[in-house]
Formats: sequence, structure tokens, C-alpha cells
Amino acid sequence: MMRARLAAVFLLAMAAPGLVAGPAGAVELPAASEPLLTVPPVPSARAPRPAAADAATYERCMSLAGHDAAAAKKLALGWQARGGAHPAEHCLAVALIGLQQYKEAASRLETLAQAMVRAPEALRAEVLDQAGQAWLLAGDPGRAYEAGGRALSLRPNDPDLLVDRAEAAGAAGWFDKALADLDRALKAHPERLDALIYRATAYRELGRLDPALADVDAALALAPDSVPALLERGNIRRLRGDVEGARADWGKAAALAPGSAAEAAARANIERLAIPQQLPPAAKPPAGGG
Repeated sequence: MMRARLAAVFLLAMAAPGLVAGPAGAVELPAASEPLLTVPPVPSARAPRPAAADAATYERCMSLAGHDAAAAKKLALGWQARGGAHPAEHCLAVALIGLQQYKEAASRLETLAQAMVRAPEALRAEVLDQAGQAWLLAGDPGRAYEAGGRALSLRPNDPDLLVDRAEAAGAAGWFDKALADLDRALKAHPERLDALIYRATAYRELGRLDPALADVDAALALAPDSVPALLERGNIRRLRGDVEGARADWGKAAALAPGSAAEAAARANIERLAIPQQLPPAAKPPAGGG
């Protein structure tokens, strides 16, 4: 889930003494519908440590987070106690995502971004974006959208941030807001595949089937075997009354992704095409009428 470039920027930041480690303190987070998990403050920097040693520890911790989240959490906590500061806190949050403790991870990432007062804006934006992704995994797209907005306040034209916030907006059912972000991303990068597919979905949800089909056709021109694009075009074709076109798209998607959730969705859609549409029963005349 975490982009590789975020880890790379953290490593570069550790190479410049004092760049990442800023004072930590209490941070007021936005109100939530339920109490946030208690998040200890990010430890402030202690005595300077060799940048190479910290970079090596961070790389090892992040590598562990990818395949053994429990071990990464243990390493991050120990490193944090020894003064690992922001890189240790970041690896801990990523490990918590791997352990599916999404709310705590999201809260820690938001706190971390606030504490990194001397870090580059690009790095703080990436941490906030990752917090948004964690909130989305936690089933709270509203908080995800809000975190994405704070990230975009630091990097207003970053296409990755725009697409991620659009995803959160779509998950919340705010398809007009998703369209606004995707329009901005595609204006700068008109051949961005994920943005084209997401915008096609947003158009479909808003009942705008012609531009939806135009976007998904453009996506498939770029990547003819894109399973998400095929699934989406099948949805759009079905709504336009092109049942055989929908069946063909879903069949191809299923063949391209055997054993996946996408195959299951495609086959379920095809099966539903074979079920006769149930019409409501005719209204009976009122008793005694004539």
C-alpha cells in the first residue's frame, strides 16, 4: 500500500541532519464519529545518530513490514525507544497497517505529519496521503478525504494525491467531488490509466453514461487487458442496454484474472444477466370498484 517513493524520501531526509526530526507535541485531530485510539506523542529527537545507521535500520524495518508486520512493529518500538524519532514512528505505523490496525495507523500518521515541522512539504504530504489510505482501509472515507485535502494543501497539483482523494470521495459517495479531482489529474496527465477508470466510474454513478464510456474506452486503448477497465465497461454497457457487450467484457475480465476477486465479480455479473428481470405485480383494482 505504501508507495516506494515515500520510503525513498524518508531515507533521503535522514541523510540531512535535523531535516526530519522536528519537535513533537500534542496535536489536535479532527472530530470523529467515535473516539480515536490513544496515540502516544511522537518521540522528539535525542542525541544525533549516524545517518547511515538510521537509514539501514529504516530500510530493514520497512522491508520487514512488507512480509512480517509483527516483527516490524517490534523492531520499530525498540528503535523508537532508542531515539529513532520520525522514521521509527513511520515504520511503526506501516507495520500497524500490515497488522490491520488501520485506525491507530491512520492516527499515528496524521500525528507524525503534524510533528514533522522541518521536513519537506512533499514528505509531509505523502505521510498525510498514507494516513488517508489507512482511514479508507478502516472504513472511514470521510476522514480519508479530509486527510487527502490536507495533503493537497501542501502539494496542490500532485496527481497521485488527487487520484487518492478522488478514491476516498467515491467511497463516500461524493462522485461530484471525485470528478473534480480526477479532472485536475487528467488535465495534467490525460493518459493516466487509473484516473480514467475512476472517472468513468464516477460518471456512471452520476448517470452520465456517454462520457463514462468515452473514458473507459480511452483506458482500454491504453491497456486492452486492464481487468478493472473491462469490469467497468461491462457495467456501463449493461446500463446502456448492450447486454452482449457487457457479457463479452466480463468474460474477458474473468479469463484474465483466474482465481481473483475480479473473476468472482465478473462471473457473478454474467450470471445475473441470465436471470429474467422481475417486474412488479400489476396493481389490483380497489375492492368494490366498478
